[in-house]
Amino acid sequence: MVQIPCLNEEATLPLVLSTIPTQIDGIDEIDIVIIDDGSTDRTAEVAREHGVRHIVRHARTMGLARSFKDGIEYALAHGADIVVNTDGDNQYPQERIGDLVAPILAGEADIVIGDRQTQTIQHFSFFKKAMQRFGSWVVNRAAGTQLPDAASGFRAYSRYSLYRLNIVTQFSYCMETIIQAGNKRLAIASVPITTNPKTRESRLFSNVFEHMLKSAQAILRSYIMFKPWSVFRLLAVTFGVLGLVPFVRFAILRLNGDEGNHIQSLILGGALISGALLAVALGVLSDLLKSNRILAEDQIERLKVQQYGPAHSPVDRVQ
Repeated sequence: MVQIPCLNEEATLPLVLSTIPTQIDGIDEIDIVIIDDGSTDRTAEVAREHGVRHIVRHARTMGLARSFKDGIEYALAHGADIVVNTDGDNQYPQERIGDLVAPILAGEADIVIGDRQTQTIQHFSFFKKAMQRFGSWVVNRAAGTQLPDAASGFRAYSRYSLYRLNIVTQFSYCMETIIQAGNKRLAIASVPITTNPKTRESRLFSNVFEHMLKSAQAILRSYIMFKPWSVFRLLAVTFGVLGLVPFVRFAILRLNGDEGNHIQSLILGGALISGALLAVALGVLSDLLKSNRILAEDQIERLKVQQYGPAHSPVDRVQ
């Protein structure tokens, strides 16, 4: 199942649909599902005119993450073994879908991501290229992966991987799914691709700084979900060390005979030490929540098996 999240894409959707392959070796059937995220143009009508039988429509705009999630649920409910995600603005080369699913068919990966090779994209500014590279580095650090283009939305997912992934962000699923997949030890591969000429500006954000802020929030939230102690340990050590400095300074001054009033230093040190203790407490609570989340996700995975049928990792199946 090829899913295409759309928001007012009547102009570019025909280009996308016309380049989706109708036959791929190893694939019995290819279907397309359009997720119409509250479009006010003829997106849904254009899809039907081009033979699309599966359309999920939102009455109002819900955002990319919700559109992705609803498309995945629809695809699984209709028996998809592999779900490919592409964009309605024709950014990605749909004719490469066969290459995208090949590692899954070969049992080499659970998830495959199209590497846009962002350094070669002419309409990307130097700053945007640098931020894309930095963002991918941050995600790879959080996920324990080595992916060159973590922000690419041109992806293929096996049914097994979709059973194990749970989207909770309201912004974009791209970063979150990689961090989840990396920490859940799913096999992720990357396939180099080129992008089509730019057709419009992004509708996910109004400027690059908004994108950076929302991406950072999604990355931090996902990272804390899986590695809470890494974050709160750093905070505890930082506040603890900074909190000791005023006390050490006060002790040194007293030993040197300074009888001045340095109560402000002690108050600052006490506040910082309190912050360190609070970080430790939050770390303990987050770790307990992590254990509960793991148990809850196990239950969700079993529910998906009951609802959509069994699924096995293509890697395990081939081996």
